[in-house]
Amino acid sequence: MNYRYKIGCSLSNLKGIRDFVRTTLNENHVPELQISAIVLALDEMCSNLMIHAHHCNPDHNLELCINHPGQETFIFEIIDDGSVFDINHFTEPEMGSLVQEKRKGGLGIRLVKSIMDKIEYSSEGGKSICRLTKNI
Repeated sequence: MNYRYKIGCSLSNLKGIRDFVRTTLNENHVPELQISAIVLALDEMCSNLMIHAHHCNPDHNLELCINHPGQETFIFEIIDDGSVFDINHFTEPEMGSLVQEKRKGGLGIRLVKSIMDKIEYSSEGGKSICRLTKNI
């Protein structure tokens, strides 16, 4: 099964993304605890993309595709024409330094990496694709 959702890069559209992911996973009988974690990870990835690559410009679009190729695997693809920021090459700040510096931010990437089983980046036809895989 394949599902697609295309939206403008406004933070007000994040609720639509969360609802789309939740509904799709519910239809596929994913346990509620895992749905909540996946929704959180995708919300983080999409909001970072909207803020940092598109500067919350609602005229820019991103597309979220959910592929369910097998019984236990879900592949989430976030497709846009923004610049690629590969979180696999991001050095996460130490927890102690985040607390000491009272910094906001820096935890989302750690969260996404802990929830998802695999994160990959690619470019195809001028589009950036962030592919996140979750085995249920």
